[in-house]
Amino acid sequence: MPLDTALEQPELFPEIATRPKIIPRPEHPISRKNIDREALKVLYRLKGAGYLAYLVGGSVRDLLLGKRPKDFDVGTDARPEEIRRLFRNSRIIGRRFRLVHVFFKGGKYIEVVTFRGRDEDGDEPCCDQNTYGTPAEDAFRRDLTINALFYNIADFSIIDYVGGMEDLRRGVIRIIGEPNIRIIRDPVRMMRAIRHAAKTGFSIDQQTYEAICRQKTKIRLCSPMRVRDEWLKDLQGGWASPWAKLMFETGLFDEIFPAYGRLLRENPETRKLVLKLLAELDKETARGDGLGEAEKMAIFAYPYVLIQTGLAHGPPKRPRTPLSEVRAVLADVIYPFDFKRALFEEASQLLAGLWPLKFYLSRQGEIPRRLRKKSYFVRLWHLFEIIKRAEGGVLVTSAPKRKRRRKKKKNISPETTEVRHHPL
Repeated sequence: MPLDTALEQPELFPEIATRPKIIPRPEHPISRKNIDREALKVLYRLKGAGYLAYLVGGSVRDLLLGKRPKDFDVGTDARPEEIRRLFRNSRIIGRRFRLVHVFFKGGKYIEVVTFRGRDEDGDEPCCDQNTYGTPAEDAFRRDLTINALFYNIADFSIIDYVGGMEDLRRGVIRIIGEPNIRIIRDPVRMMRAIRHAAKTGFSIDQQTYEAICRQKTKIRLCSPMRVRDEWLKDLQGGWASPWAKLMFETGLFDEIFPAYGRLLRENPETRKLVLKLLAELDKETARGDGLGEAEKMAIFAYPYVLIQTGLAHGPPKRPRTPLSEVRAVLADVIYPFDFKRALFEEASQLLAGLWPLKFYLSRQGEIPRRLRKKSYFVRLWHLFEIIKRAEGGVLVTSAPKRKRRRKKKKNISPETTEVRHHPL
């Protein structure tokens, strides 16, 4: 199947017949003072050497939305070898598609990518060819219109080939080109559309939304590792709750997590709990409270583990730690995604630790010293607090402290005292 390159398949991209829209500096809010200094150095050196030099992708989108971009990526018509010669502090990386990292102090780097064109392989997700092209081809290869805007350092204008500025103004997430075909050629585009809708609060274009609902089963064709990397971004990004809501609505959640999705369809209240838990996780992320991957994984999987292990029926009858049982249940959710064994074990341990914790607290008793001394107890208590807030329970403000027993003073008879101090 040939790649949906704009210039070779105009029926997919009717917009290519028109010239790009150029938005001059007075008509947009991007100022150089908001652009990373090192990114500006890279842009100006490329421009000075006679190459096109654009700020590309998400950084342009974020600057237009008044946000601070996490990364500043640069697009150019210079080839990787030419970029490497321009910047001694750089390295060519990648096998699928070669790009250049230009390094600065503190391990910081700016990613510089040559404009991409048509691949002879014709398979976007798996192509191994380094095929270079024009700015127009590069723009139409991208997933979403709002991510295909270019900032031109030569005249400080915005270059828009795909109607991204209008979609930003209207708050719309739209897949570039004919969405059904574009999704079939790379199903991960569905996850990216949902991510940006959840992240920005934008609505998904009707055609794009219908295509996601229609093509959702195609996500099974993607590498589990690619899918894992995409949903971890959403779990950890601070927009997990709206992301999950859209995943439920489109049916994509059921395709990625079939066992979990089936359980949530049968238990609407549990689905509500998932959204509440993820909303609490988003608050933790916004506060920068430093939850690790294992804790986030445990929060995501908790409702499934809760029902599948019987903890949903009430506090445990005894203070057991069902680690092997939790491992088996958690594997239903995350096993296909090839997580590191250490991460899986950490998440299992935290979830299993909820059993004895809930047992002791349900009896308004003390938490035994042996549990409080566990290396993971502080993390376990943090997890418990998040879950309790989501479940609407009464929070214990701090982990109950064990009462110290007063030592009884031994009654020492005068005779004993006299003997103890009697000179030899």
